[in-house]
Amino acid sequence: MASTAIRKVSFIGTGIMGAPIAGHLMDAGYELTVYTRSGEKAKGLIDRGARWAPDVESAALGADVVFTMLGYPEDVEDVYLATDGLIRSTKKGAWMVDLTTSSPGLARDIHDAAEVEDKHAFDCPVTGGEQGAIDGTLTLMAGVRKDDATVLQPLLESFSSKIYYLGGAGRGQIAKLCNQVSLGAAMMGYADALALAGRAGMDKAQVLDIISHGLGGSVALSQLGPKSVAGDYKPGFLAEHLRKDLGLAIFEADDLDIALPSAEAAYGLYDILCQVGGSRLGTQAVTLLYADDDTGTAAGLDWSKLDVPDYDHDEYDHGGHEHHHHHHR
Repeated sequence: MASTAIRKVSFIGTGIMGAPIAGHLMDAGYELTVYTRSGEKAKGLIDRGARWAPDVESAALGADVVFTMLGYPEDVEDVYLATDGLIRSTKKGAWMVDLTTSSPGLARDIHDAAEVEDKHAFDCPVTGGEQGAIDGTLTLMAGVRKDDATVLQPLLESFSSKIYYLGGAGRGQIAKLCNQVSLGAAMMGYADALALAGRAGMDKAQVLDIISHGLGGSVALSQLGPKSVAGDYKPGFLAEHLRKDLGLAIFEADDLDIALPSAEAAYGLYDILCQVGGSRLGTQAVTLLYADDDTGTAAGLDWSKLDVPDYDHDEYDHGGHEHHHHHHR
């Protein structure tokens, strides 16, 4: 199948990450159709000539490739596996590429369901954040063999600078969860360091600069630490999404019978942050947990929300089907 066969691309979920990625696909010359739950998020793309689809089924019709960038595994499950979802609604031979960070088991189920219908689906989570999406320099973790997805390479290259082909459905998700586990630990590390520096009366920005030149540094510290110091909590990546990803990683680790102490600690911190009103702030807002009440309140936190009576402490270890990963919106 020559790559010229791919002309019509649909994109479902044009949020912080999805909209710029879809824009790169348009720049690369593909005919784009978009569907997103909150229509105004697609306005920029529609103004540039993208077609609007009123629902998932309409977005699937006639598409050679459908990309999805959603919030939670249950959104992915719904968009793909519902009766009017992508697996049923796409044409034979169509490709479906899920860019969401989601459940490895669900990715395998979607792949298998697609193959039964003579269609192709794989997981392809990304890293590089909002800026990487805007610049078109994301790193992709594709749960597929390179030879099997040659036809898609020009599309994937239009918004990435590195593509890892991981050889099988669900493996992209595992790689991404490994990234998120490492990120969670890095966020806690710099948050602890800033708390110590601040309490000791040090210049926090200077201390960050010092750490960034040694082994204690991290990409997270260099990129997000200064935002924490400046009190800029605007999301490049939502706190609630890191909580979700850490929960998925812990679920997976549990399944594989290993403990991930730093992931569990980071999950605990992000869970508190989300409970007290920080779920829609950027991940750098974890430093607010160490701040005085006035600083927290000014940023929109409300510590009185912490003891929610119906809070489920076993949120990520609920023994249910892994597709239904519980969360509090």
